[in-house]
Amino acid sequence: MGRTGAGVVRVFKTKWFVRFARRQKIPDRELCEAVQRAERGLVDADLGGGVIKQRLARSGQGRSGGFRGVILFRIRSRAFFVYGFPKSERDNIDASELEAFRNLAVVMLDYDDDQLRQALETEALQEVWCDGRQDIQE
Repeated sequence: MGRTGAGVVRVFKTKWFVRFARRQKIPDRELCEAVQRAERGLVDADLGGGVIKQRLARSGQGRSGGFRGVILFRIRSRAFFVYGFPKSERDNIDASELEAFRNLAVVMLDYDDDQLRQALETEALQEVWCDGRQDIQE
């Protein structure tokens, strides 16, 4: 998983999600594991339109009582972590948020290489390296 080879998923997180993950101490390896589960068809909730919801473990605990991550996802292509929340604070996203995420998926899942490069350069996105080629943030 990462950037090398054909059919390999590239994983990204938005600027908002970078801050959320840092505050909640969610390591990149947990994001990589969530995408790997999705690639194997183990999706906690398929919300349609390229939007999925995956459980993310709380540090030192399991996934069930941890966090939920909203991911814009295209199998064997890309995954964008765009939103997260502690399960203890919120049950789910509402209909208007889901519609916004689906609209965002239409745009972001079709980014070409130049659009991705620009988003990375402006730090609107940060790439998550799941293949060991760069240090995985802890």
